[in-house]
Amino acid sequence: MRNRNPMAPPAWFIWTRRIVLTLLTIFTLTPVYVMLSSSLKPLRDVQGDFQWIPSTFTVRPYIDIWHTVPLARYFVNSLIVAGSATVLSVVLALFAAYAVSRYRFPGRRLFTMTVLSTQMFPGILFLLPLFLIFVNVGNVTGIALYGSRGSLILTYLTFSLPFSIWMLVGYLDSIPRELDEAARVDGCGPIGALLRVIVPAAVPGIVAVTVYAFMTAWGETLFASVMTNDATRTLPIGLQGYSTQHEVFWNQVMAASLVVSVPVVAGFLLLQRYLVTGLTAGAVK
Repeated sequence: MRNRNPMAPPAWFIWTRRIVLTLLTIFTLTPVYVMLSSSLKPLRDVQGDFQWIPSTFTVRPYIDIWHTVPLARYFVNSLIVAGSATVLSVVLALFAAYAVSRYRFPGRRLFTMTVLSTQMFPGILFLLPLFLIFVNVGNVTGIALYGSRGSLILTYLTFSLPFSIWMLVGYLDSIPRELDEAARVDGCGPIGALLRVIVPAAVPGIVAVTVYAFMTAWGETLFASVMTNDATRTLPIGLQGYSTQHEVFWNQVMAASLVVSVPVVAGFLLLQRYLVTGLTAGAVK
């Protein structure tokens, strides 16, 4: 009989873990299956009693979603807004985090506490102030911020930037300062050391910030419903177009929801290794 490893967990723990993981998997995948099966049904089947195994399969909803509402335009708007907000957030957060991590200056602790304190307030508190700021800026300068993609980009930047700075500060603190000193010995200035040495070493943290900033902007609904018009509407608001005064195209809603989830899910699956490393770095010093 093979001897049991004394460091191995007991059998009851292994079976409990398997049962819990199985239940969590079922709990997670059941809504996805409902969405997928409903998106492959005719509308009359979706509006009737739910059937776990559809009696009729059709891919027509995946074709109709592009014509019922201008989904392609909403998709482009979301990509522009989320992509721009993500790039700006990562670049600004990287420079700010490098300064906080590597330099000691008056007000450093106050700056860090102020950045973190902004996460204490719900986003809805900033809705009316930002709305008034964008409208007044447009009235004074003639720059039409309200209703433009730029207003959403600035809005999402205010959400993602504070947490991105805090996350990158923790990651950069885990990178040895000797790398900066070695870069300066080789003739690099502070910016050169950051770009040539620190950035390659901080790729997992940068990826984690990128995913967080993109997901924050991609699925946001409240500010997008107020700050956009028909031309600049994003996907979360555009999906409401499948609901009319007379009926709701549930099969198209499910199909469109799956389609718009592809970029986020694909990005997460491709970058999950870096994401986990970036989120856990600096937790143990």
